[in-house]
Amino acid sequence: MHNFIAGDTNDFSLLTRQVSSLLEGERDLVANTSQFAAFVYEALPELNWAGFYLLRPTRAGGGEELLVGPFQGKVACARIPLGRGVCGTAASERRTIVVANVHAFPGHIACDSASNAEIVVPLIKEGKLYGVFDIDSPTLNRFSDSDQTGIESMVAAFLAATDMH
Repeated sequence: MHNFIAGDTNDFSLLTRQVSSLLEGERDLVANTSQFAAFVYEALPELNWAGFYLLRPTRAGGGEELLVGPFQGKVACARIPLGRGVCGTAASERRTIVVANVHAFPGHIACDSASNAEIVVPLIKEGKLYGVFDIDSPTLNRFSDSDQTGIESMVAAFLAATDMH
C-alpha cells in the first residue's frame, strides 16, 4: 500500500474501491472497524490517530455517549459526551466537522497534545446514528474540502459493507 498526495480525488476514488475490496465478504462490526481504521491510518499521510467512537448507553444510564472503538494511534479518551468536543459535536449535529486548528475549537478534548487538525465523519446508516469516524493530524490545516469528500466516500463504503449493531 502506498501513501498518496492528499487532496487528489482520483486517489480517493481508488482508496474507496480498495475499502470496498478489503471489506468484501465480511460484515462484522468489530472486524470491519478494525480493518478500516488500520487501512486509513496507513493510506493517508500526516495522521497520528484514526478510529471509531461508537454510540453506546452511558454508564449511568438514561442517555448515550461515544465509546472508543477500534483505532490506530496513541491511547485515546475512552468516553465522549454527545455535544462535547469535535467528535461529540459531529455526532450530535450529524454532520462532518473539519477543524484546521483543534486548539481553537471551543470545548476541544485533547486526548493527544500532538494533534493539531481533525476531521470527524458521523456514521449514519438508514437514518440512524451509530457513532463517528475520527482522524487526527499533527499538521495544522491538514484536511481540505477534497479530503472531506474523499474521506466521506470511504466511510460510505465502510457503512455499505458493515452490519451496524
